Amino acid sequence: MKKILLFAFAGLLFSCNSSAQKKETQEKETFPITKTEAEWKEQLTEKQYYVLRKAGTERPFSSPLNKNYEKGVYHCAACDTPLFKSEHKFDSGTGWPSFDREIEGNIAFSTDYNIGYARTEEHCATCGGHLGHVFNDGPRETTGKRHCINGVALKFVPEDTSEKND
Repeated sequence: MKKILLFAFAGLLFSCNSSAQKKETQEKETFPITKTEAEWKEQLTEKQYYVLRKAGTERPFSSPLNKNYEKGVYHCAACDTPLFKSEHKFDSGTGWPSFDREIEGNIAFSTDYNIGYARTEEHCATCGGHLGHVFNDGPRETTGKRHCINGVALKFVPEDTSEKND
């Protein structure tokens, strides 16, 4: 009886680590901008490389962009692709810049299981840089989405007010 229970437990253990999960995390997408790891390391700061290329996470409340309320557009820090508009930014209280929507077509989504359950991961659709994750606990009056983004993965481009004054 003990052997049967042991085999059943071992079978359950191995069944939780499915090949579909392994396959999804092992497949590499190709993006319009590709560089070697050495090229990325040369271009990015250590923190940017850790987040954008190694899917790391910056400490909450460490980014000056978290409390940035200027008008403009948030671009990918690696390739300058516009990702989020300031009008869609909100203070989620989480410590990371948060947006209720992305600029359509400029974000790629995948599923990661890094912490034991499925989360929707966000990447720059141009270079594949890891940005953060999207959750369904954003403002209900807009999209209900919270794009929780590492500030170090972003470059803020202020709105050009000189064009509006002409």
